[in-house]
Amino acid sequence: AEITVLTMGPGRAAEIIREGLYRGADKGYLLTDRKFAGSDTLATSYAISAAIKKLGEFDIIFGGRQAIDGDTAQVGPQCADKQKIYQVTYVEEIIESNDKEIIVRRRLEKGVETVSSPFPCLMTVHGSSKACRSRHAKNVMKYKYARSKTEMRKGDPILEELHKKRPYLVIPEWSVEDIEADETKIGLAGSPTKVKSV
Repeated sequence: AEITVLTMGPGRAAEIIREGLYRGADKGYLLTDRKFAGSDTLATSYAISAAIKKLGEFDIIFGGRQAIDGDTAQVGPQCADKQKIYQVTYVEEIIESNDKEIIVRRRLEKGVETVSSPFPCLMTVHGSSKACRSRHAKNVMKYKYARSKTEMRKGDPILEELHKKRPYLVIPEWSVEDIEADETKIGLAGSPTKVKSV
């Protein structure tokens, strides 16, 4: 299998991609642009869906259950809807997977449920699932100098030279133009939800 990590956020969000690479992911992309600022769940899911479309074919999309700020648990299901694929939320454990389907256990408010889904599908992972695999020492050594373009703006000549020799250390950044997104559907313009106060 090939595992790709995709995250949306400011330049410092590249740390999430590095963590994925340390734990065995093959590559990662950072979706970052000032035009994404102020995005609610609808605008965020649109941007992520556009990036997924750019990535091409896939079997499974795994996402977190919800963000730690908005706490709405809407982005994953909205991405599935925009991709027109099956979705399973609150996944706690993968029981079985074959060429045709994946069987998982979901954590519900008053118990558990075992469901199957054909491919392609999107799954959001519940906090009660097993811990993520730990970092692999060889991967940490291989990717510890992986940086995005935004992180490289600080101008470290040693890192710049290393990136020329080892292109796999460059974490690609995608902007609104890169994913061919409609600017009326992202950021504040594409967000019908406005936070008055927190």
